[in-house]
Amino acid sequence: QVHLVESGGGLVQAGGSLRLSCAASGIVFSLYAMNWYRQVPGKQRELVAAITRGGSTTYADSVKGRFTVSRDNAKKTVDLQMNSLKAEDTAVYYCNGQFAAGNYWGQGTQVTVSS
Repeated sequence: QVHLVESGGGLVQAGGSLRLSCAASGIVFSLYAMNWYRQVPGKQRELVAAITRGGSTTYADSVKGRFTVSRDNAKKTVDLQMNSLKAEDTAVYYCNGQFAAGNYWGQGTQVTVSS
């Protein structure tokens, strides 16, 4: 059974940093690209960062230069390091992967940035 579990959200002041982590189970993690999305109430879920199975990364323009996505295939984790956080980064952050078994999402972790 496939599971994605996020951790690391919380409350931080503007300009601060947080590191989110997503632990995967039930898949051969190294075979798949992984994504981080975020969503605020009333808006569509937004792709924030993606990392291919080879480690290539892409970012939304709004987070380029501030966020870094990385993966550890041995631990089956994908992390999102978020620096220079802004109030507009406040959202629920979701880990996502499109696997052979289907499209899966974590439960989400709340990130709140106070200005």
